[in-house]
This record gives sequence, C-alpha cells and structure tokens, in this order.
Amino acid sequence: MTSKQRSYLNGLAMTMDPIINIGKASLTPEVTEAVQEALDKRELIKIGVLKNCFDDPKAIAFALAERTHSEVVQVIGKKIILYKKHKKDPKIILPQ
Repeated sequence: MTSKQRSYLNGLAMTMDPIINIGKASLTPEVTEAVQEALDKRELIKIGVLKNCFDDPKAIAFALAERTHSEVVQVIGKKIILYKKHKKDPKIILPQ
C-alpha cells in the first residue's frame, strides 16, 4: 500500500466511530471473528482499544491483520484502522 492510498483511507476513517472495542480479554477468537465479519462487510474499520487492555495497540493491530489477512492502515494511540479489499465487489476505490 502506498502512502497516498494510506492517506486516502485515513481520511475516510476520520469520520468513523470504532465499531469494535477490545477490552481486558484482549484478542480472543470471538474478537478476531467479529473483526473478520466487519471487514467482509465494510472493507475499512476502526477499532478501539480500551484502557483496561494492557496489550500494546500496535501488537494487537498487526496480530489482527495477520489473522484476518488485512492491512494496518494506521495505529494512533488506542485506535486501530484496518483495511481489507473486498474480492468480488470492492466499495472503496484506492487512488493509484
């Protein structure tokens, strides 16, 4: 992913609210499954890491990206933005 594409996705994600929050239990199979389902429906999602989660948000982001075959767009503080292009019907067209 190029920096231009990453910047474009960041702009789209600015207006989004986190749809999944990761708490004390950190990365459970249920959280991973919920992230996978959200990516399949939306392509671009924002995830919040709550204060009671003691794991590093960057580590969580890269673990989720690996498990869901998605890309980490950005991790700022306790917010994670993930992107996964829909194979059949992409809704987000990335700039070249």
